[in-house]
Amino acid sequence: MTGIDRVELAYLNALLERDRPCFALVRLSGSMAVLDSAGMAKLRDRIVGRIPWGAADAAARLRRRMPEMRRRAQSDVRRLALGRDAPARLHRLLARWLPARFSYLNVGHANLDPRPLSAIRKAGAIRIVVMLHDTIPLDHPGLQRQGQAEKSQALFQLVVDRADVILCPSRATRADILRHAGDAPTPRIQVAPLGVSRPTVRPGGAWPAALPTDGDFLVVLGTIEPRKNHALLLDVWDRLAADPAPPRLVVIGRRGWNNDAVFARLDRKPRAVHEFNDLNDDTVAAVLARARALVFPSLAEGFGLPAAEAAALGVPVICSDLPVFREVLGDYPIYLDPKDMYSWETKIRNLVKQRETGNRKNDGHRQATSLPTWEEHFNLVLRLM
Repeated sequence: MTGIDRVELAYLNALLERDRPCFALVRLSGSMAVLDSAGMAKLRDRIVGRIPWGAADAAARLRRRMPEMRRRAQSDVRRLALGRDAPARLHRLLARWLPARFSYLNVGHANLDPRPLSAIRKAGAIRIVVMLHDTIPLDHPGLQRQGQAEKSQALFQLVVDRADVILCPSRATRADILRHAGDAPTPRIQVAPLGVSRPTVRPGGAWPAALPTDGDFLVVLGTIEPRKNHALLLDVWDRLAADPAPPRLVVIGRRGWNNDAVFARLDRKPRAVHEFNDLNDDTVAAVLARARALVFPSLAEGFGLPAAEAAALGVPVICSDLPVFREVLGDYPIYLDPKDMYSWETKIRNLVKQRETGNRKNDGHRQATSLPTWEEHFNLVLRLM
């Protein structure tokens, strides 16, 4: 799951625990579906792997170019839905199944278009609450997919114009939103730090066959895209590779976009660099827990869940000196300039030299208990709503 996927799942869990009517709006190919809380719970069971996805239905089998798992997922949503209709008749669909007055909550950026928001308001929404995770596409358009910056600008303006409340995961993101809004009026902007759950490390879990278990490696975790700055780490490891016994770099994440040069370097399988694109959550947690450190040279972040989860495990973190990291992680990480390759090389060499001491913690850093929790997050957000 991406970071936003994890936030949506946390909200799904929290809303299903409340003793209040709850519904979900799901966009399918050519239609919109509404699920009640029972349908949402069954959908969650499939998402987290408690039960398998069902077979593709007749409608899905007609979409031959659609990936098989997406066909099965859309088929299950249709089976679980209270009702479905075309996007043009969304307000009628919602008016049929939802109470006369409701709040609409969007924390994943899907369906944030003028037509569905108008239909949601027309159907009885008294409050529209949207989470803006960051303004990175507006601040770094050159690091995005083609056309993404323009789409993000339109989405940003739509949220500012139509939302009653904007949630943001950090004070740094709030400041970015206000900066981009300029002198224009904005809805209420509420900072609600994301919860940081300690990754579950299950004994006896799967371990990548190509990776030794001795812990003599560092991890970078996240989609392999320009913003994550993998190129800097590959430059560092080009230099470390000349050592007799260099530490390993474990690259965990799917390949993203606009990063062909990095992909080509990874395809050449540089010495002491291991790439894994499809590890499940349990395996990722196990690898991260045994790592000498998480290295995270991102050029921009809205929150930085991998760094926070590493801190929750007590794994040392070397990261970019970004305001959001200082806000969330305090003095736990080692902070470096994400463009200064030599400072990264020096710190990594120093960290590796400490392995003889057996001390893998960062002395003096704050404890994981001071990280924000989902309980605190939902106490704030649900009280607000």
